Amino acid sequence: MFFGRKGKRTIEMTKLSSLVADNLEIVGDVIFSAGLRVDGRIQGNVINKEGERSLLVLSEKGSINGRVRAYDAVINGVIEGDLEVEHFLELQANARISGNIIYRQLQMECGAVVDGKLEKLEDGASGAKNVIELTSSTPASAAR
Repeated sequence: MFFGRKGKRTIEMTKLSSLVADNLEIVGDVIFSAGLRVDGRIQGNVINKEGERSLLVLSEKGSINGRVRAYDAVINGVIEGDLEVEHFLELQANARISGNIIYRQLQMECGAVVDGKLEKLEDGASGAKNVIELTSSTPASAAR
């Protein structure tokens, strides 16, 4: 999960310091730093502290209904809202995203579903974006 091919950028942080367990539901925004694993439900925005290199891991049991922003993210659960990942995003096979995704580096496994637009942030000062629009009827392999 955290290891990439030689010369490829990968997830920088591997330590998870906080957990939302599968028996927990949070109603309200969550602001985090370092690493956060979500096995439960969050009804609200999940946002990393500004300028921090954070890692969000959303397990197949977890769900977030709100806007999500992280430096790195591994998603295998459900997000209903927009997702912004500054560095590296991994969408695993059980990922279900209903919202737009902004990312710099993306790895998507077969089976992941995105219903929204993919916007790739370009490196460099230009700030240009590449946009791909996906709907639930578009296979995940079309985004590669």
